[in-house]
Amino acid sequence: MAEEQESGGSLKSILIGLASTIALGVGGFVTKQLTGESETEVATPAPSAPAPVINITTNNTQQQKQASGGGTKIVERVVEKPAKEKPKAKTAKEELEEAPKW
Repeated sequence: MAEEQESGGSLKSILIGLASTIALGVGGFVTKQLTGESETEVATPAPSAPAPVINITTNNTQQQKQASGGGTKIVERVVEKPAKEKPKAKTAKEELEEAPKW
């Protein structure tokens, strides 16, 4: 049943679209006639200035300047920290002696 309803809706949509397109066309024509604008009277745009030329030169080689008396010193320092010991698991006897936590 849903397919039958969609076919009627699509015809309705086509007719609405066609009517709106015709209305817009007629409205544009009437507006053009009322304003007196014709295609032959359309002013040609003034010639614009030529686009500027930008010269870009790139040098892809890496150039490094070395300062007198040495350069950048990289010092790597490693500090080792002792690992934390894991807490020992409680034995069954210790768990029984402990006070309840509820």
